[in-house]
Amino acid sequence: MISIPLAQAKNQLSELICRVERGETVAVTRRGKPVVQLVMYDTQAPSQQSEQVQQVFANLRQLRSSLALEGNLKTIAREGLA
Repeated sequence: MISIPLAQAKNQLSELICRVERGETVAVTRRGKPVVQLVMYDTQAPSQQSEQVQQVFANLRQLRSSLALEGNLKTIAREGLA
């Protein structure tokens, strides 16, 4: 990862974007502190996240279907707190 001051980044934005497209990460700094990070935009991330969320809900449905609760729900909750 390279760090570059904001003023310099403004002047070299096209070059920095080319570097990011080649796989580099660029940190843009203001007064020596990083404020922005330039990284390649990942178009796959939202769909992968959606698949993971769907898998979690499928797992929860499977767990719920295997549970058998008998009795009063308040009583079960109190017993669980004890």
